[in-house]
Formats: sequence, structure tokens, C-alpha cells
Amino acid sequence: METVQSRQQAAPSAFIAFARFVLFGGGVGLGSSFAVAALASWISWALANALITVVSTLLATELHARFTFGAGGRATRRQHLQSAGSAVAAYSVTSVAMLVLQLLVAAPGAVLQQIVYLSASALAGVARFAVLRLVVFARNRSQAVVPVRTARPVHATVARASAPAALAMLLRAA
Repeated sequence: METVQSRQQAAPSAFIAFARFVLFGGGVGLGSSFAVAALASWISWALANALITVVSTLLATELHARFTFGAGGRATRRQHLQSAGSAVAAYSVTSVAMLVLQLLVAAPGAVLQQIVYLSASALAGVARFAVLRLVVFARNRSQAVVPVRTARPVHATVARASAPAALAMLLRAA
């Protein structure tokens, strides 16, 4: 019987996961910044950013599922939806940053636009890392438990515990 644990790779340390996140997410983000700039010459910047954000989020979520967080396979629909939520927040941060730039500088040059966009993307990226690691690709303790087959059923007796005793047991288990 194949277990969840045997299908998944060992979870990397926070440092290794962050380094991979920067490599894969940063690479996709850097490519996206140039794609947004190129696409914005044909359509509005907001629409270009939205389209590139959707495509880059799908790509980055797959890379993070396979390599960054050690999920060991393709991202699930649930993970894509949760990741999309963090991407909406990142899109909002980059859009607001660019709108503020337009309000503060009458005709910002391409270099200044890239600096502002990449700075906003980096800030949003750090927040996204936390969300992806702690929520989207978090591992439940129950997934790490390997099922045990027994020859006969094992019956457990459950004793009722007082609320303080139950809380103490939960804290010890954590």
C-alpha cells in the first residue's frame, strides 16, 4: 500500500525552500516583469499585468509544488486556487505601486518603472512565500503517519477528560 509519505519528498528546510522559492519564483517574476513591459506596449498596463500574473502564477505554483516545497508532484486544484489568492494580493500590490508611481512622477522612464515594479514584486513575494509554505503546501501531521495494518481490529477506549486536561493533552501533542 502506497502512503502519502512515500509519494512526497522530504520537506526542505525553511532556508532551502526560500532559496528555491527565490530561484523559481524570482525567475518567473523577472521574466514576467519583461513580459508585462512588452505586452503593455500593445494593451493597457493593468490588463497586461493581469494576464501575465495569471500565466506566471500557474507556472510558479507548479514549480513550487514540484521543487520548492517538496510536494513531489503536480499542484492540486486546491493548491492552485489558494496560490491564486496570494497572487491576487501580489497583483494588487504591484498595481497600486505602479499607480502611485504614475501619480508621483509625470513621465516615469522604463528603468524607474522596472525598479518600482520589481520592488513591489519582491515585497509581495516574501508575503507569498509565507502563505505558500504555511498554508498552501503545509503538511499535516496526519499525512506523515504511516498506516499500520493489524490482523484484527484494535478497539480503543476513550475516556472523557475535563477541558483543562484535554487542553494540556493537545498542547503536549503539538
